[in-house]
Amino acid sequence: MRYGRGMTKTTPPGERIAKILARAGVASRREAERMIEAGRVTVNGKTIDSPALNVTPKDRITVDGKPVAEPEPPRLWLYHKPAGLVTTTRDEKGRATIFDDLPEDMPRVMSVGRLDLNSEGLLLLTNDGAIKRRLELPSTGWLRKYRVRIKGKPKDEDFAPLRQGLVIDGEKFQPMTVTLDRQQGANAWLTIGLREGKNREIRRAMEDIGFVVNRLIRVSYGPFQLGNLKPGEVEEIRRRVVRDQLGLDAEGKPAAPAKRPARPQRKRPPVGRKPRN
Repeated sequence: MRYGRGMTKTTPPGERIAKILARAGVASRREAERMIEAGRVTVNGKTIDSPALNVTPKDRITVDGKPVAEPEPPRLWLYHKPAGLVTTTRDEKGRATIFDDLPEDMPRVMSVGRLDLNSEGLLLLTNDGAIKRRLELPSTGWLRKYRVRIKGKPKDEDFAPLRQGLVIDGEKFQPMTVTLDRQQGANAWLTIGLREGKNREIRRAMEDIGFVVNRLIRVSYGPFQLGNLKPGEVEEIRRRVVRDQLGLDAEGKPAAPAKRPARPQRKRPPVGRKPRN
């Protein structure tokens, strides 16, 4: 439809069908779109073939003939990623993923950003794609802090290039905060803070100034802290805290810019690792 002078386009009520299916734990948004295109989804008894459809709680949705459960509200978890796991749902090399390590009673979740194979520490998990994208945007500006061990005996002035910002292979890295904490034998421990997360950013930056990272632990992501969470443990953040920190209304939709508050209260004691065979 063309909109002439004086006419305005109105957005249909509700939310996109693929988002609703993802929130209900059926599949990721991309997978849901493929399911729709394959004719596996019906709305109010009619098969749909395009994800360009908004639905409301009044609509009846089925996938493969089975009713879809009500979407969960946005939720957020802290997860202590161990080293040696990849942050993907599937790995073409057959390596273990973080999703193999999560407790069996966890709902379908997505990671907020990634930690590479050899990195460990705090990884945020969410059931909501909009939260995932929002927290990954550089414009969110949340500081991520890391404890980093490097080989060698550096001096504080060695890190001046990182504090000023680097360009490596044509890619610009924003200035980092770097604190030289202590020397431990042949290694040195640092605390590094950055506000965007490019692929292997800290490792590449250190290599550029002549040092090799041999351990990297993320200890915080914005207001969320790793704390005493042990490797493999998961802990959910209170939903009220999630809404407050992310500026969401009671329905989980953006109501205001995300805050940078003090450390939030946690919901419950850590959940242990799932049993291994």
